[in-house]
Amino acid sequence: MAGSVSNGSGKSLARWLRENGFDDDAVARMSRRCRNLHSLDAGEAPGVWDYLLTGVKMERRKLRHVVAKCPKLLTLSVDGKLAPTVQCLATLQARPGEVAQAIAKFPQILFHSVEEKLCPLLAFFQTLGVSERQLAKLLMVNPRLISYSIEAKFSQTVGFLAGLGVDREGMIGKILTKEPYIMGYSVDKRLRPTAEFLKSEVGLQGPDLQRVVMTFPDILSRDVDKILRPNLAFLQSRGFSRDQVTALVAGYPPVLIKSIKHCLEPRIKFLVEEMGRDMGEVVGYPQFFRHGLKRSLEYRHKVLKQMNSSCSLSEMLDCNHKKFAMKFGLVAAV
Repeated sequence: MAGSVSNGSGKSLARWLRENGFDDDAVARMSRRCRNLHSLDAGEAPGVWDYLLTGVKMERRKLRHVVAKCPKLLTLSVDGKLAPTVQCLATLQARPGEVAQAIAKFPQILFHSVEEKLCPLLAFFQTLGVSERQLAKLLMVNPRLISYSIEAKFSQTVGFLAGLGVDREGMIGKILTKEPYIMGYSVDKRLRPTAEFLKSEVGLQGPDLQRVVMTFPDILSRDVDKILRPNLAFLQSRGFSRDQVTALVAGYPPVLIKSIKHCLEPRIKFLVEEMGRDMGEVVGYPQFFRHGLKRSLEYRHKVLKQMNSSCSLSEMLDCNHKKFAMKFGLVAAV
């Protein structure tokens, strides 16, 4: 849609949308999302469109997508609703452009009251040690957070995490800032079953479980049957004992979510068939699965083989390329 938008006075929102570049098919799709579209007044639409375009600095292409996803947005008052919410989000020290990105992800963020939702949310997160800047990052990454209930959603998730023993000062706040989407999952349907799987089948207990949750909270939101259990079965099929699997996951939690076909299997095959090493070595250095097959494993193994040199996996891999080259005399130390 090029040029200025038409006046919305006395028009239905559906008519205004058609006059401003949305075809009949697009309006029909919007009608299915917003059933009273044809009865909504378009009086606010030009002001909302201009404010999001010039005040919020949203790209025109993204604004069209936002309106298509949430046409009712065009009925909000700029001065009474949009501007106060945008200004409040901006005062949370969001970086330029982040507010526009958040609105594009979740337009409904603009429907929520600053006083009733954003202020209590800020107060709640501050009790967890989350700063305004961190809350801004949380909301910019996952703006849907603003729609959740503190009592029914946030408090339940925080209580669950505390029950895992990660309730030391500031720890829960750090988990939430590291994995903003964890709040969107049901404690009873996803988080607790995953934690039980990690305890009963993987063998993580006490400090090991707490360390995994703190360093890689994303694992709690993964589906046990679709992702975690197949990876566990694969590791067991390769001969790793229960204690070894526990050590692998405790040392490198992503081993339970990495692709078997593209990550785990080719690396174990290379370790055994090309490097001639025992699989047990990766138990002492689980980060082995983090390293690129071609850029790190194949290259460094080739170098060591040419030099007829041997070393542990951690000595070989736990350094960048420059330090590796210096360690094995490929370049002179400065």
